[in-house]
Amino acid sequence: MATRHDTAAPPGKEGGAAPARPPAEVPAEVARKRARLSRRWQRDMRWSPYAFVSPFFLLFAAFGLFPLIYTAWASLHSVELTAPTDMEWAGLRNYTRIFDDDFYWNAAKNTLTIGLISTVPQLMMALGIAHILNYRLRASTFYRVAMLAPYATSIAAASLVFVLLFGRDYGMINWALDLVGVDKVDWQNDKWPSQIAVSSIVIWRWTGYNALIYLAAMQAIPQDLYESAALDGANRWQQFLNVTLPSLRPTILFTCVVSTIGASQLFGEPLLFDANKGASGGAQHQFQTLGLYMYEQGWVNQHLGRASAIAWTMFLILIVIGIVNYVISRRLRASS
Repeated sequence: MATRHDTAAPPGKEGGAAPARPPAEVPAEVARKRARLSRRWQRDMRWSPYAFVSPFFLLFAAFGLFPLIYTAWASLHSVELTAPTDMEWAGLRNYTRIFDDDFYWNAAKNTLTIGLISTVPQLMMALGIAHILNYRLRASTFYRVAMLAPYATSIAAASLVFVLLFGRDYGMINWALDLVGVDKVDWQNDKWPSQIAVSSIVIWRWTGYNALIYLAAMQAIPQDLYESAALDGANRWQQFLNVTLPSLRPTILFTCVVSTIGASQLFGEPLLFDANKGASGGAQHQFQTLGLYMYEQGWVNQHLGRASAIAWTMFLILIVIGIVNYVISRRLRASS
């Protein structure tokens, strides 16, 4: 049977396959449109991240940067709240008056003592609570939410409740002290009792918050370290001292700095603890903080220039705290 073999002629020759067509030319209008879209896409990729973060910077400039600059300018003038636009140049007089102001140094001492009384027990209790919650417990999620509940509570509501607890005649604290034979304490008018009462509000509100920070840091510690310590014969207390605490040093430093900054800005708790005295911080200014004293000068005595100077001294204190934190953290990193 005969077999037919047909072979195609090479392209370009007569009777062969049709030659390949060159690519069609893009119209000029379409090319311009594509170029315009490409440039728009490049601009979008370059500038859209700045557009996304611009609301923060706009709000910061309006409510953070501008008040900061205006306060610095007002601190160099003699200006009253009743006429904030009438400024008289005073130079550094508002700052030099601080050195001779007994009320300022009293507020600074009260801020320091209340900060120590509230920060040290608060962080120690938070560390212990976090260590307990780090173990496997039933309803652990409930306990963690309960620890955060005081932080979510309003300062006004918490302060009013503690005012009732520390009442001189009908407070529950004095009632409990009377059961054990201790005389009634005037929590609002005595110096140290009033500072302890104000510090207790701060401790109650922030202990659970710091406990959750410590708990998150504890859960990030490798379990191999605890297993190695257990193989070496270390009990749980020794594991806590030799494994947990060294691993938590950066976190403990962070909470110390944040708590110190919060203590230096303490305002709501002492203001509401004795609402009758207002910003004076008690009849003898026994628990008046720097925040209260600044408020008293600016909004009660209506001396905006002096209040601005006090605000900037508080800002300088925070800068010093930040520098100390930076130095300590560098040394900790170098030692580790």
